Amino acid sequence: MPGAGSPAGPASAEGAAGAPGRGVTLVEPAGAADLPAIAAHAQAVVVGASWTRDIPLVRAAAGLGLPVVVERRPGASLEEWLGLADYCAVEGDGRVILCEGGRPDLSLVRAARAASGRPVLVDVTGDPGLSAAAVAAGADGLIAGQDGRALAEEAVTVVGGLLRPESPATLPECRAAIDRVDAALATLLERRVELAGIVQRIKPVGGFAGRDMERERALVARMALRAPSLGEPGLAPIMNAVIEAGLRLSEQRAAR
Repeated sequence: MPGAGSPAGPASAEGAAGAPGRGVTLVEPAGAADLPAIAAHAQAVVVGASWTRDIPLVRAAAGLGLPVVVERRPGASLEEWLGLADYCAVEGDGRVILCEGGRPDLSLVRAARAASGRPVLVDVTGDPGLSAAAVAAGADGLIAGQDGRALAEEAVTVVGGLLRPESPATLPECRAAIDRVDAALATLLERRVELAGIVQRIKPVGGFAGRDMERERALVARMALRAPSLGEPGLAPIMNAVIEAGLRLSEQRAAR
């Protein structure tokens, strides 16, 4: 997921397409002379934010027969951005992806996706810390520098597993979606254990002797509102196992 670079020279990058390890080679040309090599070796061509008004180059890039990644020019409105994407779709084969970069305006991501129906990438090369927020805002993928790759992949996995709707059509896609949900679940369970450990150190009576069964029943009832398919009968044994695992760990740590 390294970033797409600038048009100072043909810039190659790998872009995450919504799942860790699933990168594609994106290349931004410095000029028309770079286009034959891009057509031969790249998987997508980038219409860079700095030259979106160079219509002859935009037309030539879109006409390569590759997917076109259209960056939003700084200061460009949503309508201008989507208009350029539509132009590239007409000049090319219709495969167009939007990209918000620079200092990304994440408020535009969901709006662009809803208005155009096209996937939207966010370039977080300049600030990998925005990765989680970008996925939460509806980004379909991230472009990140090498230093930010791990953070971006974690955001795609964990935040995506929590917030992104899934529509798998094949068994491998189903399993990949489940893997993302499981990764998010494991992350939340680890966090819960750590917080429960803090509670055990604060409470006057800790460990299994300090269990508050009324609070646990209320917890399950609240969770059932978010998980109506499982309901309280399905959630109760799950949460009992989670709580017991956390208490056992707390007691083991206290005994060291």
